[in-house]
Amino acid sequence: MIAMTTTQPEAGGRAQGRRALFGWSPPDLPADTALRRRADRVLPRTGPPAAAYCAVVVGLLFLAPNLPERGNLAVDGLAALAASAWCGVNLWRCRHAHCVVTSTGWLALSVVAFIGAAIGHSLIGGYEQPVFLAVLAASVLFEAGWRMARGTSALGRGTGTRRGTGAAGCGPGAAACGTGAFPGRRAS
Repeated sequence: MIAMTTTQPEAGGRAQGRRALFGWSPPDLPADTALRRRADRVLPRTGPPAAAYCAVVVGLLFLAPNLPERGNLAVDGLAALAASAWCGVNLWRCRHAHCVVTSTGWLALSVVAFIGAAIGHSLIGGYEQPVFLAVLAASVLFEAGWRMARGTSALGRGTGTRRGTGAAGCGPGAAACGTGAFPGRRAS
């Protein structure tokens, strides 16, 4: 099996992290803390581990409608929470634009589903799974718009191919470049 990641030549020999081939993923931020190194080891990015993680989430979504209402809502909430957690860590490590939408949208959906499970009925009329898919669609549209506007799928100050060269389009002297800072937020 061929890995779909490669090391970053622009890291200059430093272990900056992985990036996916074909321009889909922005380069990882440097793994300069133990927590970031642990996240890189645990988070499945490509290949069979990533496919297995996605299969578990999809499997939960297929299982949920076959359960009584409380179980249905709890399993939908678990699927949304698992998907949200993956995207949240992925956002933290490599700044995918769509992960802002998916991590927050699916986290909110998991809260709504868990509350519904606790009280015994859906708060959104049983539309948890269509909302899950709507969050996914919204995230793809957001990333497409971000990429068209910025030339990169990475969030952060100094990202974009129009600013220079280097990781995620960061040029020399770009303030807070590669720090994962959101546009408009000042570096402290």
